[in-house]
Amino acid sequence: MMSFISQKLINYLALALFALALFIAISIFPVPLLSDPISDAAGLSFTLLTDTAGKPFFLITTALLCLLPVFFRLPKKQIIKLWIQFAILLVLSFGAKTFLKHETAIPRPYTYELQRLNLIPSPQDFYQLDKVEKDNVVKKASAYISTWRIRHWEGETNYSFPSGHTIFAAICILFWGGFLLRTRHYILAGGLITWAVGVGISRLWLGMHFPSDVMGSILSAAVLYLFIPEWKVDSEN
Repeated sequence: MMSFISQKLINYLALALFALALFIAISIFPVPLLSDPISDAAGLSFTLLTDTAGKPFFLITTALLCLLPVFFRLPKKQIIKLWIQFAILLVLSFGAKTFLKHETAIPRPYTYELQRLNLIPSPQDFYQLDKVEKDNVVKKASAYISTWRIRHWEGETNYSFPSGHTIFAAICILFWGGFLLRTRHYILAGGLITWAVGVGISRLWLGMHFPSDVMGSILSAAVLYLFIPEWKVDSEN
C-alpha cells in the first residue's frame, strides 16, 4: 500500500502546485461583477482557454498530451499503460462530475445575475425551466451582459459544482504534469500548470463557476486518482 501511494506522490506534487497557483491567481485577480464589460482580448483569451478543456476541444488537448510519451520515445508497452491509466481517469472524472452536479444541485453564478436583472425570481427557478425557456432568459440578459459571457451561459445550463472543465484540467496536471516532473521536463510541466490555472480563472470570469467549484474540482481529481493502478515509468527520455 505504501509503495502504491509513494508512486503517486510526484503526481500529487504537480496537483498541489496547480492548486497553489490557482489559489494565488484567484486572490490576486478577483472576479469582477458579471455585468462589467470584458475587452475583446480578454474575452477571446478566456473563451479559448475554456474551450481547450470543454466539449469537443478537450479531445484535441487529450490527444496532444497522449503524444508526450510518444515524443519522448518511451517503450511501446509503457505508452499503452499510460494511455490506459489516463483513459480510466477520464472516465472516472466524467462520471464523478455528472454525479456531483446532480447531487449538489448548486446554481451557477450567472443565475444570480439573472435574478439581479429581474429575469428570474430566483436561481433555483432557472432550473425549473425547459431548455427553450432557459435560452430565452439568457438571450434577454444579452442587453446587459457581454456577449463573451452570454455565449457560455447559453451553452451550459446545468448545475455549478464541480467544474467539469477544471476537473479535466486537474486530471491532466495530476497525470501528465506528474509524468513531466517524473521525467524531468520541468519547463513543460510549468507550462501545463499555467494552462490549467488559465482554465480555472476563465471559468470564474465567464460567470460559470464559484471559486469553491474550481477548488473542489481539484480535490475531486485528487480522490479519483487513488483509484488508478500504477505502473512504473522510467525516468529516462
